[in-house]
Amino acid sequence: MKTVNEYPMLSERSRGWLKYLHRKVNTPDDWDRGSYPSQMWDDKSTPPLLCFARFDLIDSSLGMALMAQTTPAWREAYGSILDQLLMRYGTYWGAIDWQTQIGHDPERGNYPEAWNRLYIPADCRGNYDVPGWTANGIEPWGLQMDPIGADGNLFYKGFFNLLLGLYRYVSGENKWSRPFNIICDGANTFTYTHSSINHLLTRQWAARREGCHCENTKIWPYCIVPAGLGLRLHDQLYQTQTHWVFDRWWKYAKEHYVRLPDAGPPEWVAWYYDPIIDYLCQGGFQAAASLVFYLSPQSYDDAQRLYEWSIPSLFPNPLDPQKLSAYLADPRRFALGLLDASEMGDSARYQALYALAEQICEPTWDRKRGEFYYRFGLSEPYPRGQANAVIMAAEAGGKQAWWRIFNEPNLRKFDQPTVSGVDFPRLGISQAIYNEEKEVLAVSTYAPDPWLAGTATTFTVEHLREPAQARVLRDGSVYKEWRISGETSIELKAEVQDHAYLVMGA
Repeated sequence: MKTVNEYPMLSERSRGWLKYLHRKVNTPDDWDRGSYPSQMWDDKSTPPLLCFARFDLIDSSLGMALMAQTTPAWREAYGSILDQLLMRYGTYWGAIDWQTQIGHDPERGNYPEAWNRLYIPADCRGNYDVPGWTANGIEPWGLQMDPIGADGNLFYKGFFNLLLGLYRYVSGENKWSRPFNIICDGANTFTYTHSSINHLLTRQWAARREGCHCENTKIWPYCIVPAGLGLRLHDQLYQTQTHWVFDRWWKYAKEHYVRLPDAGPPEWVAWYYDPIIDYLCQGGFQAAASLVFYLSPQSYDDAQRLYEWSIPSLFPNPLDPQKLSAYLADPRRFALGLLDASEMGDSARYQALYALAEQICEPTWDRKRGEFYYRFGLSEPYPRGQANAVIMAAEAGGKQAWWRIFNEPNLRKFDQPTVSGVDFPRLGISQAIYNEEKEVLAVSTYAPDPWLAGTATTFTVEHLREPAQARVLRDGSVYKEWRISGETSIELKAEVQDHAYLVMGA
């Protein structure tokens, strides 16, 4: 979507999702032992694998990073939300599986047949832990309560490292570069920094060419690929050299976990590998689809091949009602099709699936609150968080939008003119981008809450070379309702309404 000045801006639905997610992260709850997360956080999706509120935190970070790419000169709302996600991630409930799933699953003899068929070796059914059960304490490592320092639990530390990198990339703040505590449950209190997590993960990975374990004792490409992305972003932000362990692993993986010949389509893709019993659990098209988005910034060509191979899994036949019903049984899987098509630039399939989402995913506007989300026909008290976060990341992205964060990161934005001091969600920013060649900052505003439209507020533009020489247009006309507020900043009076500002000579 573009305004009259032809700079990119957030879609209306992205703005509605941002408004809802802002309310969600600022709804007080307690993730420490003895309390519970708010029911707004999704701990239901994709059992037994992703049915933990932590995965809602992970998925919610994607859209924030992609929206911040669209408004690089306004980042404070996204950074604030990412900070709230991280504060929950490092809690007892953020690592609830590792803290409570000790030893083998006492229910492993009672798994649903679908779980046995998809995930359990045929000769081990009834005597093997399903994926999603972390099995902290079993051999060969024993009990290790630190979810980061443990030999296993790769998915926890890998995604944590990625979220920490996204926060630093979006906000520019070093809050999580300083020591912080996680879990905070008596003796089970552990201290880390962003970089210490990154380097610990690198050391563990360097010692295991085959990859680190997620649940004991399973190695999951789906978790290792985003873990590599966290290393890549750390290297971009801190000028380190840690991503080599992923590059080495990916070569290994293409022989052992993802059979990608030099030419032609993939032959097979694994869900996980258990080296203790030498068992490879194959997942086919769905396993391939799960890798595409996170692999794109690290090996785009391979991601493209996996995407093309997985198309039958991602795009249902709209003439088959039974197949559509199966897709909405797990709406996150439906959303993944949109996300992969968006990142791969497959506009035809993206538009076809988007149109289908309009029919069956129950798009919903709460106009009184200015919020947008999908209900997916679930009749639940709160929108399903993981599926919404994934589908809205697709809305905010586009061809290689995710790829650019990790390969062409915009680090100049921190020194360029920047919008700050916005009273969000009272005033919304749909566009904020600096044209370095023309020395023009484009800013567009809107009213997230309809009942506040027309009220007065202010916002600041920082990092101007000569504030006294700035010129401001609003909706194409000279605008004089601003003042110098610092050595490099000006403050603008603003109406909570749709307006387009150009700050020239910035």
